Amino acid sequence: MHPTIKAVIFDMDGVLIDSEPLWRTAMVKGFKQFDMTVTEEECKTTMGRRINEVVNYWVNIHSVNPLKSPEIEKTIIEVLLNLIENEGKAMAGVLDLLNFCKNKHLKIGLATSSSELLMQTVLNKLQIKNHFNSVVSAQNLKYGKPNPEVFLICAENLGVNPSECIVIEDSINGAIAAKAAQMHLIVVPDANSLNPEKFSIADYNLDNMNEVLNLFKTHF
Repeated sequence: MHPTIKAVIFDMDGVLIDSEPLWRTAMVKGFKQFDMTVTEEECKTTMGRRINEVVNYWVNIHSVNPLKSPEIEKTIIEVLLNLIENEGKAMAGVLDLLNFCKNKHLKIGLATSSSELLMQTVLNKLQIKNHFNSVVSAQNLKYGKPNPEVFLICAENLGVNPSECIVIEDSINGAIAAKAAQMHLIVVPDANSLNPEKFSIADYNLDNMNEVLNLFKTHF
């Protein structure tokens, strides 16, 4: 790992919390309430994007009135929040990794495509809010991932140059965003990710958060 790393920026879904399966369940159920059949397999193709972008994409595919998009989005989020409250759990190894980073005096950021409400719900559910020096949702930004804006804002908030940051991601869109931000990149791909060969852009490609922790212990 680069010796000048001063900050670690985490993605949220699939990195901090095992939420990708919950997202897929929420989308399948939510879209179904509007007579839209979107399969779990199809949901994988939009991993890492903001929920409004995902809803607009499937509304267009299914030729549904776009005025329904906000209502569909609200329904999906309500289902998801309920699933997180009842079933949400931290990814194995992530709490130890957060504590390690804190003990090493690395700045810790969170940069997510998810909404502010969802981000705060996850932080509260996992009781990890105090670990982070900056948390940024792309909800109200001009661009979402794969645009690097959310990572660049997080780095700015941390007072660290992008080249001094290392990002932990699990989606292709997030990986592209991190590299576009000129940051170092670790990917821990979701087991259901499509086209895993695209993760070759990462500096490190690891199987789980425990492997990430071992990498940090070796290089810091």
